[in-house]
Amino acid sequence: MKIKKWRKWNRVIHRDLGYFFVGMTIIYSLSGIAINHIKDWNPNYVIKTKNINVDIPSEVTLIKEEQVKKILITIGEDKNYKKHYFPNQEQLKIFVTGGTIMIDIKTGKGIIEKIKKRAVFNQVNFLHYNPGKWWTLFSDVFAGSLILIAVSGLFIIKGKNGITGRGAWLTILGIIVPVIFLIIFYL
Repeated sequence: MKIKKWRKWNRVIHRDLGYFFVGMTIIYSLSGIAINHIKDWNPNYVIKTKNINVDIPSEVTLIKEEQVKKILITIGEDKNYKKHYFPNQEQLKIFVTGGTIMIDIKTGKGIIEKIKKRAVFNQVNFLHYNPGKWWTLFSDVFAGSLILIAVSGLFIIKGKNGITGRGAWLTILGIIVPVIFLIIFYL
């Protein structure tokens, strides 16, 4: 009788924690995938570049905000001007909303670089990096609950497919795989 009651509570805990933390599981899974592939792409931002060619006034020292805005009109960025400066004698850098423009002042050739937050991944990565004390606390509760979900899941199914049969072999295999990776890549 006691084992039956224990199994019932085990299923209830496993089920309810699973339901409650489904959102967190998806958040951490998506950001985990993004972080795993950070060498392949920027999960937080989409960066677009465009080559441009503009007319630069012959007297470079006279390039003031008005002249910069005139240059920006020709490339459709006049409403996005923030500020500009000369990082060196040959380049003009213009800050615009959502990006920058770098122009070679001798040739007039340049590049526009626009940065935009990547939908979904930017937000889930923000949460994965623990943005505050309360989120960290909630994340710690989630991590502890994942342990409970994993352990309670071991005892959901009885018999030959449960932890005393097929489940035992899958559990052992699931432990061996990360141990092998540790041996190969960490030691």
